[in-house]
Amino acid sequence: MKKELIREQALEYHSKGRPGKIEVVPTKEAKTQRDLSLAYSPGVAEPCKEIAANPEKVYQYTAKGNLVAVISNGTAVLGLGDIGPEAGKPVMEGKGVLFKIFADIDVFDIEINEKDPEKFVQIVKALEPTFGGINLEDIKAPECFYIEQKLREEMKIPVMHDDQHGTAIISAAALLNALEIQKKKIEKASFVVNGAGAAAMACAKLYVSLGARPENFLMFDRKGVLHKDRADLEGDKKQFASTDKVGITLADALKDADVFIGLSVGNVVTEEMVKSMAKNPIVFAMANPDPEIAYDVATAARKDIIMATGRSDFPNQVNNVLGFPFIFRGALDVRATQINEAMKLAAVRALAELARTPVPDIVNTAYNEKNIVFGPEYIIPKPLDPRLLATVSPAVAKAAIESGVAQTTIPNWDDYAIELNKRLGLDNQVMRVLGSKARKDPKRIVFAEADNLKILKAAQIAYDEGIAYPILLGDEKKIKTIAANNKIDIDELPIIDPRNDDQEEKRKEYGELFFKKRSRRGINKYESAKIMKDRNYYGCMMVETGEADGMISGLTRNYPDTIRPALQVIGTEDNVKKIAGMYLLLTKKGPLFMADTTVNFNPTAEELAEITLMAAKEVRNFNLTPRIALLSYSNFGSSDSPEARLMSKAREIIKQKDPTLMVDGEMQASVAFNQDILRENYPFSELVGQEVNTLIFPNLAAGNVAYNLLKEVGGADAIGPILLGLKKPVHVLQLGSSVRSIYNMALVTVIDAQLKCGKSSEEAVRKSPWWKRNKK
Repeated sequence: MKKELIREQALEYHSKGRPGKIEVVPTKEAKTQRDLSLAYSPGVAEPCKEIAANPEKVYQYTAKGNLVAVISNGTAVLGLGDIGPEAGKPVMEGKGVLFKIFADIDVFDIEINEKDPEKFVQIVKALEPTFGGINLEDIKAPECFYIEQKLREEMKIPVMHDDQHGTAIISAAALLNALEIQKKKIEKASFVVNGAGAAAMACAKLYVSLGARPENFLMFDRKGVLHKDRADLEGDKKQFASTDKVGITLADALKDADVFIGLSVGNVVTEEMVKSMAKNPIVFAMANPDPEIAYDVATAARKDIIMATGRSDFPNQVNNVLGFPFIFRGALDVRATQINEAMKLAAVRALAELARTPVPDIVNTAYNEKNIVFGPEYIIPKPLDPRLLATVSPAVAKAAIESGVAQTTIPNWDDYAIELNKRLGLDNQVMRVLGSKARKDPKRIVFAEADNLKILKAAQIAYDEGIAYPILLGDEKKIKTIAANNKIDIDELPIIDPRNDDQEEKRKEYGELFFKKRSRRGINKYESAKIMKDRNYYGCMMVETGEADGMISGLTRNYPDTIRPALQVIGTEDNVKKIAGMYLLLTKKGPLFMADTTVNFNPTAEELAEITLMAAKEVRNFNLTPRIALLSYSNFGSSDSPEARLMSKAREIIKQKDPTLMVDGEMQASVAFNQDILRENYPFSELVGQEVNTLIFPNLAAGNVAYNLLKEVGGADAIGPILLGLKKPVHVLQLGSSVRSIYNMALVTVIDAQLKCGKSSEEAVRKSPWWKRNKK
C-alpha cells in the first residue's frame, strides 16, 4: 500500500500544473517593443558581431557561463538500469533542480538516443558552443569511461561523469576524516572494495591520489575477486587486480581489513564479516536503497566501527549533492577548461575540513540535533549546511587557477564568498530546516475539516513524513469514501465525528469546561454542550485539554468562524491583549514575514508594538534573526501626519520593551529594500547593511493588500495566516489553500506546539483515548 501511495504522489508531483520540474525564465525585461528589439532583431546583432570578432565574449553576452548540460542516454538510470532516454528524463530534470537550488546553476537536460559511445561523443562534442559545462549522468559502464575520457580530451569546457566522481569525492572526504578518527594512515590501510563499476573504480583511483596504495586493495565484481589471471579485465580494473589472491571470497578478504567500500548490492556483508575486520574498522556500505550491511547491524557488531551509507536516515550519508553543484560552480566561475584531479582533491579536502569546524545552529536544528560535532557519527558535512557553497566552490576555483586550467581569476575571494551566498538567498532553506525540526518531535494535530480531499492528502503526507500525528474530524463514512476513491491511506489515523452519539460524554465534558469559561459571557449550559458538535469548538477543546497539541482549520470556513472558537476556548498568552495574524512569503530573496495582515483593522501604536514583538518572537522560532521595517508612506519624519507618527511612536515603544530588537521606521517599502537609498539618505538607520525580513503594516488594509499582491503578482509561496498570541497552537488556512500550503501550515503548527507543549508527543499519543481505540 505504501509503495502505491508513493507512486501516486510521485506521479501527481511530476504531472500537476506544468508537467515536469523545470522551465526557462527570461533574465532581461521583454515587455515593450524596445525590449523586444534589443532582445532579438535588430539589437541582438550587436552582441553577435562582438562574439564573432572575439568568441570569448560569448561569456559576457550570453548565459553560456552559467549553463550546464545534464546529458544521458538512459542506459544506467538509478536502480532501474537501461530504461531509455525518455524514461530517464525525470531524473535528469531532477539533477537540474539540484544544480539550481544548491548552486544557482542553470541546466538544460539532454537525453540522447544513442548507445554507440563514439557517436555519443560526437553528439555531445557538437554541443560545446552552447554550454559552460557538461554533467554526464546515468551512462552504463564501461562505455561511460570512454565517453568521459574522450570528451575531456576534445572539449575545452569542464566535463564530469558524476556517477563516477561524485561518490568518489564525497566518500574520499569521509575517508580522510574516518582514518584520522580511527588513527590509521591511508598509505598503510588495507581496502576491500565490493563492486568494480564506474563509481567503485573512481573511488579507488581517487583514494590512490590521496595516498592509498593499489597493492593494498582487494576488489570484487560479479565474477569474484579481480586478479591478474583473469582474461576479462579491461582498463582501470587491471590496476587493482591482485597477484596472489585467486579464488579468495569476500568473507576471507574482510579478515583484518581496515576499510570496506561497498558500491554493489545490498546485504552481502554479514555481522560476522564485520567482526573479523581489523581494530577500529571503517565500513562505507553505499549501495542504495539497501546497503551491503544495515547500519544498525554493523554498529551493533562493532563498537569501534565508523560507518557510512548512502541513506539519509542514518549518520554519515555519502550524498553526491555535497559535491557536483559546488564543483561546477567553482569551475564555471573561473571558466575552467576541465575538472582535473587537482580540483577534485581540493573539493575532497574542503569537505573534510568543513566537517571538522563548529556546526552552525541552523544545521543542528535541521537535523534534530543539539550539537553536531566532528566524530564517528559526523565525518562529512550535512547537505543542508549553508556553508558548503562558499567553502567548496572557492577551493575548486583556486585549484583550477593554480593547476593552470582556469581562463579567468577571482580578484577578491572575500567578495566571491559573499556573492556565492547571495546567489541562493540562503534563508530559503527555512522550510527544509522546519521539516527536520518537526520530525524530531512530531505533535498531535487536529485537522478540523477532514471531509475535504486536500486536507486528507496533506494529513497523509504529514503522517508519512513523520512530522505529525493527524487527528481527523468529520463524518467517518464520508472521510473514508473520499480516501478510498483517491487512494489515500488513512488506516492508521483516528477519525472523530463530534456529532456522533459515541461522543456524547466527551461533548458533555467539553461543554462543562466551556461553560466555566464563558458562563458570564452570554452562553448557557445547554448551549455549551450543543456547541461542541461544531468541529472547530470540539477541536479547540481537544487542544485546550491536552488531548491534542494543535489544530488547523479554515479551508472551507470564514476566517472569524475559525478564530472565534480559538479565542473563546484557548485564549491569549499572558500579557497579550490582542492576537494578530502574520503571513510567511517564500520569495526569491528569502523568507518575508508580514504582519498584521488578517486580524487588527486599525491598531494603535501600543498594539503595533505588541504585534511587532509577537512577530519577532515567531521569526526567531524559524531560526532567523528578525530585521523589521515599520512601513508607512513617510520616511523617518518626512510627513507629520497621524499615520506617520503612529509608526514612529510604535518604534519608540518597541525599543523601550526590547532595545536589542533590530527594527526601524517609519519608512516606505521601497526604502526598506533599497540599501543604496538607505545608506546615502538615512545612514543613521539600524537597517543599513541589513536584509529586511519582517514587515509591519500600519493597518489591516495595507497589510492584506500588500500580501495578496506579492502572492498573486509576485508569485511568492505563502504560508499562513499564522496566528500570533494564542496560548496554544491554532492556525487558520486560507480559503482554497493548496495541499502544499496545508502541509506547510501543519509544519508551522508542529513547531509552534513544540514550543508550547512540553510533554513527549509519543507518550502523549499512546495515552490518548483515540489512539487506543484506533489501535484496537
